[in-house]
Parts: sequence; structure tokens; C-alpha cells
Amino acid sequence: MNDAFSVNGRIVCVTGASSGIGRFLASAFVQAGARVVGVARRKDQLDSWTVEAGRSSGQAASVVGDLSVPDSVEDIASDVKEKFGDPEILINTAGVNPRASADDLTPEIWRRTLDLNLSTPFFLARCFVPSMQEKKWGRILNIASLQSCRAMANGMAYGASKGGVVQLTRAMAEAWSRDGVTCNALGPGFFPTELTEKVYADGALAKRLAEQTCIGRNGELPDLAGPAIFLASPASDYVTGQVLYVDGGFTAK
Repeated sequence: MNDAFSVNGRIVCVTGASSGIGRFLASAFVQAGARVVGVARRKDQLDSWTVEAGRSSGQAASVVGDLSVPDSVEDIASDVKEKFGDPEILINTAGVNPRASADDLTPEIWRRTLDLNLSTPFFLARCFVPSMQEKKWGRILNIASLQSCRAMANGMAYGASKGGVVQLTRAMAEAWSRDGVTCNALGPGFFPTELTEKVYADGALAKRLAEQTCIGRNGELPDLAGPAIFLASPASDYVTGQVLYVDGGFTAK
């Protein structure tokens, strides 16, 4: 039974691996025995991740690239494949939250947010899916959000993109699951990352958010490891097109 939850030896691509949830998940999969290629824009932080994760062991590699530029996606995918081969698991973590009011949103901010949060997960997945289909096995894991189902202040562009991620996940599942490629999403609650620095800097706000959960606390990054590895492992063979909210029950209330 334990083997059903194993990702040992799998080839994994994690975007947004230089910080936050992406960095944590990239390290968690290395620790679980996978060979992981981290992709991010910031070379210095990506380099520090590969050292931290164990590049010397041959389990971690990195590709520097800006996934918010649509024309760069295919080149980045090619660079990823050169590290360990074609990924069997893709974790689309890279994202941006401009936290701009509806009045302050510019077409440029809107496009960049939707390109990185919504368009890139599809076009990058499409680069790797043919190999997954040949093997009759693959995993795509997108990152949804509380804002996939709830409106929050200054979240117009981010919420639109993350709402789209939920439907994209369903559409990916419909398109590719018959070939053994399952597609699901994690919906994190509030976790300590760069995107939530302002939330955690306000102790009263962080406390109010914790009180809105059923569990009574905000998330800690290790809370994400089990759900992610489950959705990336053979244990989830019959799970596809779903969003698993890892939010302490925030969306249940």
C-alpha cells in the first residue's frame, strides 16, 4: 500500500521553485526521492534552492526562465527536458498577485497576471503531455486559491486568474485523463510566503484569518506536502479534475 503513495524516481518539474510554496514543494519531492527540475526567474534564489535541495546528490536541477513571457514557454520546457528527461509530474506553482484595486489595474498588469497564473500552466503542460500520454501515466498539479471561489479586496486580476485555474484543471482532466494523465489542483489557504507578507506583517489580520478556519490556525508549509504527494502519486489514479482545498476549513465556513 505504501508504494501507492511513492514518487520515488519520478521526474518532476516545479515552477516558481525559487520561493514560497514552489520552493517548499520542490524540496519536498526531492526528499521523497523524485528528481526535480525547479524553474524560476530569479537565478540567485534558484541556485540557493538547488544547493539546499541536494544538487550534489543528482536529485535537483534548475532552469532559469521567465514564464510570464508566453513566447518563452517552449524554450523553457526544452531546457527542463534536458536535465533528467521528460517530466512525468508537472507542478504549476509560479504565480503573481498584483494586489491592485479595480481602478488601478492596467491592461499590462491584467495580461501579465493572467499569462503567468492561467495561460502558462496550460501551455507548459501541453509541452510535456505527449510524453506522459506515451507512458500512459502523468500528473499535472495546478495551484488554485481561496480566491478561486471567494472575492477579496484588491484581487480582481488574481481572482479572475485563479477562478480560471479551477476550470482549466477540469478541462485538462477532460482532455487528457483517458490517456492516464490526471489533472488536479491544490487550493492553499493562508500560508507564510512572499505573496502573503503583508498579511503576516499585520498580526491582527493574520489572527482574524486564522479564526476563520475550522482548525483555528493559518497554514504551515509542511501541511502541503502530503496532499501534493498524494495527488502526484499512483494513490490518486482515480482522482482527476478536482480541487483539494488545503485551508484548515476556511472555505467550509
